[in-house]
Amino acid sequence: MEAVDVLDKEFRAQDFTDGERYGEILSRYKDMARSYSQMENAIAVLSDLRNNKSYIYYGGFSQTLGIDTLGKEGVLSSIWEEEIFRLIHPDDLVGKHSQELCFYYFIKRQLKKKRTFYYLASKLRMKSRDGAYISALHRIFYIPSPTNDALWLALCLYSPLVFDMPAKYLIVNSANGQMTELERQDNGTILSVREKQVLGLIDKGFTSKGIADSLNISINTVSRHRQCILAKLQVKNSIEACRVAKDLRLI
Repeated sequence: MEAVDVLDKEFRAQDFTDGERYGEILSRYKDMARSYSQMENAIAVLSDLRNNKSYIYYGGFSQTLGIDTLGKEGVLSSIWEEEIFRLIHPDDLVGKHSQELCFYYFIKRQLKKKRTFYYLASKLRMKSRDGAYISALHRIFYIPSPTNDALWLALCLYSPLVFDMPAKYLIVNSANGQMTELERQDNGTILSVREKQVLGLIDKGFTSKGIADSLNISINTVSRHRQCILAKLQVKNSIEACRVAKDLRLI
């Protein structure tokens, strides 16, 4: 299962309650997305995870990419903007989805009132009008449901990369400027071989001592591997780590 499929599965598994507030708040965020496209000349994609629908607003960057829809707006019966995905370098698209999966789990761990503080910034190669790849900045924000703990909206922004990012993927806290670097990953390399071995034994019910004896390493080394696994998968415990790793076919 690819990371994008796991993301789709996680989105659909969320429990959304009914409520009249959704329509009112959606209108506000649609206005925000439209403003981003106008002020930053970005392509703004607001995806409604509850209704499996996306609203796309095309700023000036769309012309650079050969999408002749400047100033226009579109509606998709999907949360995945395939038209834009086709312009992303295939390797970067795989990495983008893997990092977004980790970011999704990261956001789910945060207090609801602080979830909108964070966004994921990614450096992508996107194909321009003349067929050459250019550097682009992708940012994704998650907006929580007004009625429960679900993540309801995802706002994606595509724009030219006008500065040198210190890493290919960064989780940014927009409230204080703190940045957390994420390594370039794909489904096969999110975890090292040893981390997969450790997690596989955890999934089988081995204790830390049992894992240490089985792999002929120290308990302290096992503990370090455990912490690295949780950090890389952006989960809070070993049970979640095993579930996510199985979805990604890492174990």
